[in-house]
Amino acid sequence: MFRFEEPTYLYLLLLLPFLVVFYLFSNYRRRKNIRTFGDPNLLQQLMPEVSKHRPDIKFGIILVVIGLFSVLLARPQFGSKLETVKRKGVEVIIALDISNSMLAQDVQPSRLDKAKRLVSRLVDELDNDKVGMIVFAGDAFTQLPITSDYISAKMFLESINPSLISKQGTAIGEAINLAVRSFTPQEGVGRAIIVITDGENHEGGAIEAAKTATEKGIQVDVLGVGMPEGAPIPEEGTNDYRRDKDGNVIVTRLNEKMCQEIAQEGKGIYVRVDNTNAAQKMINQEISKMAKSDVESKVYTDYNEQFQAVAWIILLLLLSEVLILNRKNPLFKNIHLFSNKK
Repeated sequence: MFRFEEPTYLYLLLLLPFLVVFYLFSNYRRRKNIRTFGDPNLLQQLMPEVSKHRPDIKFGIILVVIGLFSVLLARPQFGSKLETVKRKGVEVIIALDISNSMLAQDVQPSRLDKAKRLVSRLVDELDNDKVGMIVFAGDAFTQLPITSDYISAKMFLESINPSLISKQGTAIGEAINLAVRSFTPQEGVGRAIIVITDGENHEGGAIEAAKTATEKGIQVDVLGVGMPEGAPIPEEGTNDYRRDKDGNVIVTRLNEKMCQEIAQEGKGIYVRVDNTNAAQKMINQEISKMAKSDVESKVYTDYNEQFQAVAWIILLLLLSEVLILNRKNPLFKNIHLFSNKK
């Protein structure tokens, strides 16, 4: 893996075009001054040892040296190898409900958007931990395998919307079972599944799945998003709400009782997510209380400085610039004369 430790110095490369313009202008002024003394062709014949092209070559070498020197100052580095490092942390898998009922706006700006913001802030609070993401509605699938790459986690989070799963429903049990299978095989690591849902249209099996998780040492926490009194579901692209087959507006309500039962069976906590930040604080505290063990992560280590190679190239170029004279080499001149005599 390649990087620059001090990339700011690369801005020195912007000087190169100005140096080229200055050199061309200097040559123009020099030729103009020569014309004031006489015919340039005649003067060239009077100075046969003066090379016409060598000054350009010497300037080109200096130009390359300046460019390489800016690269040298920027400190090019290569990551020597990808190593497994151990850090104290936990493993957390977030199971996020993305069914259509999560579009209800009893929690602002919507249940789903509120949940995504909560997850984003939760990821920001993680330190040396691993996180994975599962989305579910009528089905469940892995959105992000468990990782310590928090930047990727937040990027995947932004792309989550109800259109990812066409089958409607709330398959919490399936999501928990998938999460249980998604943890690393490493032993002795604190693990938690955070289910974020409104519990609407629950399909069963969640209590049993939470019990299975606890038997494997995995804590199941539940964040219930919404209000028990409920709210209509906006119809995307219109100012109306979703309606049933009889034309009545569908009202979706937080199934708080079911959420509490899952958390109880999962030996975790239940928190209602409303328009405050109380749920955020409580889940952060719950994760911080978990026993942190050595979590293995793959990282590039031992970034090696590569300036030595650049420095040698600069030295060789400077040496060649010194050896290239503005005048023609007398040795080549003698060889030329010798060949003409033959």
